[in-house]
Amino acid sequence: MAGAPAPPLDLRLYVAGDSAGARRARENLQRLRTHLPAGSAVEVVDVLVEPGLAEAAGILATPTLSDDGHDPPRRIVGDLSDLDRVMDFFGLAPREAGE
Repeated sequence: MAGAPAPPLDLRLYVAGDSAGARRARENLQRLRTHLPAGSAVEVVDVLVEPGLAEAAGILATPTLSDDGHDPPRRIVGDLSDLDRVMDFFGLAPREAGE
């Protein structure tokens, strides 16, 4: 019997321009999207274009993925390359082998 479905996440990825780290984080976010619960929202914020959003959120490093649906927000810093770690951090079910 499967557990209850995970609640939707309200994610924001903060990146700085088109740096190599920002590109990797965007690509890895695309991989993560296929594993997100239904109804999850994902937004990418370029802090060079919208520095006020990053300042208001207290973002000190990029790339940072923030789940703004929690108080306080849950955040993970890095390019999101370890998808299993990112999923575990946000309480998502582990991937099946080969995904």
